Amino acid sequence: MKCTHKGCGKDFDPENNKEGDCQYHPGGPIFHEGLKGWQCCSKRVVEFDEFLKIPGCTTGKHTDEKPVEEAKPAAQEPLPAAKARRGSVEVYENGAQVQYTADTPPPQTLGDIVAKLDDEIKPAMVQPIAEEVDDPSIPVLAGTTCKHRGCGKQYVDDATSRQEGSPEAVCVYHPGAPIFHEGSKGWSCCSRRVLEFDEFLKIKGCKTGKHLFASKKKENEQEELVDCRKDWYQTQTQVILSIFAKNKEDVKVEFFPQKIEIDIKMKNHQRYRKTIPLFERIDPTQSSYESLTTKLEVTLVKANGLSWAALEPTENAKTWTTFGVPSGSTGGTVGGKQMYLATDSPYNAAYKQ
Repeated sequence: MKCTHKGCGKDFDPENNKEGDCQYHPGGPIFHEGLKGWQCCSKRVVEFDEFLKIPGCTTGKHTDEKPVEEAKPAAQEPLPAAKARRGSVEVYENGAQVQYTADTPPPQTLGDIVAKLDDEIKPAMVQPIAEEVDDPSIPVLAGTTCKHRGCGKQYVDDATSRQEGSPEAVCVYHPGAPIFHEGSKGWSCCSRRVLEFDEFLKIKGCKTGKHLFASKKKENEQEELVDCRKDWYQTQTQVILSIFAKNKEDVKVEFFPQKIEIDIKMKNHQRYRKTIPLFERIDPTQSSYESLTTKLEVTLVKANGLSWAALEPTENAKTWTTFGVPSGSTGGTVGGKQMYLATDSPYNAAYKQ
């Protein structure tokens, strides 16, 4: 049987399962500000692959019982239909008030964004990432795990794990980087997202190829394009994007009304270079970036103050975040009874339908 304890995952014999055979993490994973670790111990690392190697802090017996899932928060109910309209304010049955403003630059509608996907945006989003190639001439020890993310298979011998035609030589993996955003988890190379970390580890790879047991040496130290994990959040006026990259030697960010171009040169001849189309317009003159030790933090100043349903344009946008503010002169808070939306907000349009 395979042990289901977090951080273990080893095969075990239930008839020979002694106390101390299993080393695992009783707590859940923590991902915060680029650092990764477990709730039950203090060690924190930056790289996701290093996180998976953090040794368990508790010992016991192996188990095949399914981990108990934490209770998921109840889904937020949509606002009820408007009860009354007082000038530019709509009052709802639950007491919420929506103040409509028209002093912001008109945003693009979702239809406008989708119409541009094929012509302008999708070509910019598709950028090849140079992957490492396995070198069969390098001897590998039996039991060595494939370096491809999401694979997990171990090397047996060349005939089994490297020879063309052998079922065990087929590698199913994720060429992209892990993405953790607002509770959802997935990979940059495919669209599936889950909430539980255990389910994230089970997401099947989206690419098929050969295993990577020993990286092929680069000829003449040729530059290698790599992918980096990114995360983002937003306020009423800004979108803050974090790109987690360390060992940076040079950073360049260019801002345009609806895209940004990022170029990060790192040690060991690695480079992250990407054009990121944006869901809504920004003010390029007010936007900025800061290169920190473990990440690049980019501050995008919104041109119209609208909520973004996603960082990049997508055909699947269905919901928008709203920003509540309490009555009075105090600062804004999420969840207040008043919400300020532009008249042509896609969120507003959804309710008018």
